[in-house]
Amino acid sequence: MLDMRHQIQSDLQEIRGSAPAGLSAPLSPMGAPVADAAALHGGQGGAGGFADSLRAAVQSVDEKEQIAAGKMADVDSGRSDDLVGAMLSSQEASLSFSMLMQVRNKVMGAVDELMKLPV
Repeated sequence: MLDMRHQIQSDLQEIRGSAPAGLSAPLSPMGAPVADAAALHGGQGGAGGFADSLRAAVQSVDEKEQIAAGKMADVDSGRSDDLVGAMLSSQEASLSFSMLMQVRNKVMGAVDELMKLPV
């Protein structure tokens, strides 16, 4: 249970972009520093983890928003008359963002519940 809690905390710190001074290196289940993250995550190496999946989802939502903004700008400036396509792209970006926020809320709720568990 402690190992899972540490993995979640390290993923959250990776998402935030900086780790506190005391947790810069991952810890083994016994609390000793591990030389690399692959040893901690079962030897998966750079196969991707939760932080990578979340980062990819955020980038995908951002890309959809940029595409929608470009299409709306084209319609506004008269370069395109595809108002329906622009509106559909805008709605797709909006739904993607809403879904990402729902996933974020569920993950944060799960992390809060895990933190409340007795060790």
